[in-house]
Amino acid sequence: MEFSDAKNKFVQTWGALGSQWGINKTMAQIHALLMVSADALSMEDIMEELQISRGNASMNLRALMDWGIVYKEYKAGERREFFSAEKDLDELAVKIAQERSKREIKPALKVLKEVSSTVSDTSQEAKHFTEQTTKLYDFVLKADNMLEKVTEYKDNWLARLVVKIMK
Repeated sequence: MEFSDAKNKFVQTWGALGSQWGINKTMAQIHALLMVSADALSMEDIMEELQISRGNASMNLRALMDWGIVYKEYKAGERREFFSAEKDLDELAVKIAQERSKREIKPALKVLKEVSSTVSDTSQEAKHFTEQTTKLYDFVLKADNMLEKVTEYKDNWLARLVVKIMK
């Protein structure tokens, strides 16, 4: 397979997977492109490679920078901005896990805590609801705490050991 075909196939596949991970296809494609590029790319390079508009590229680059997995770079003598992606896969996994926790798990915990502690109805059905949502809250909280411990692995010898075992 030619390099350009392999790169295009990777970018397209990563983009398709992105929508299953809860991000849009273009955001995932930009991330993939930057992740496999040896050098930082300008917005114009990204637009040309992916055949997307400036607005689409700009909006998705901003989102990727908000996630902390894409960085803006400046090159001496250049007026354009350049972008690169996190290349360390362990660090990438940590940042994605932290961001997903912030965007998905923490809001779910807030809702579960609210619904499990505010039901004033004393019917059997309401008691069952409260019991189940409390159990779910406890489970999700434990999972989130475990995720936090694993993402702190650089400072945590036990988490580093777990990561090594998983490799």
